[in-house]
Amino acid sequence: MKHKWIVGILGILFLGLLSGFSLKNKAFRGSLFSITTVNDTLKKDTIVVDTIQKEGNLKFTLLKKGAHASYYADKFNGRRTASGERFDNQKYTAAHRTLPFGTKVRVTNEANGKSTIVKINDRGPFTKGRHIDLTKRAFRDIARHHGYGSMKVTIELVEEIKDSQ
Repeated sequence: MKHKWIVGILGILFLGLLSGFSLKNKAFRGSLFSITTVNDTLKKDTIVVDTIQKEGNLKFTLLKKGAHASYYADKFNGRRTASGERFDNQKYTAAHRTLPFGTKVRVTNEANGKSTIVKINDRGPFTKGRHIDLTKRAFRDIARHHGYGSMKVTIELVEEIKDSQ
């Protein structure tokens, strides 16, 4: 199911590009998968930076920039998550309102560039303006200061690339 969801999103993005969307279209720039443009100072050209990156056998697809992340309180340890797993604040898991359970995402702190990969196993956060709840361990791995309870992050879908040999 995860692969169908990702293929569907990529198909919609591809069809949007084929149907004549331009980078100057405000609706396209503000969409879920915005494309970043960078001015090249040497050639006076504009370079399009793709929203899909590959590192080793992993592919990362941009989901949301400027998202607000927070972490779970310790009182949730041992309770069941929406997926049925027992919650453990020492694991690398997260809650998201809509992503399918089992989806892996890379969460990058925009302030310092540190990132971690977590698996979605719960629903939430239910606080207005928050996009993802991380376990305390995942949050502290990427936090600049451990005293803060939220931060701005970039969320990317993680897909493992299988060898076709």
